Amino acid sequence: MSYKVTLVCTLLAAALCLFNATGYDPHNLFLFMLSVPIWFVELFGDIHAVNVYFMYLLTVVSWAVIGLCCDIGIARSARNRSEA
Repeated sequence: MSYKVTLVCTLLAAALCLFNATGYDPHNLFLFMLSVPIWFVELFGDIHAVNVYFMYLLTVVSWAVIGLCCDIGIARSARNRSEA
């Protein structure tokens, strides 16, 4: 099985975190839009009470899991097409 989508999603999440950490995202706009764990933190608590590096780690891990789920779905779809 090829993990292309997992790799792309992980790299994009890492780039998002690096973009935010370097200060080019001063109002955290892109991080708040694209980080799934931050969505849940905003719903249930105060975002300022959470360690930002922990949020970066969770962002990368969550996008890696999303990419892995996509890769598994693509592999199943390809396998089903080849069986039919």
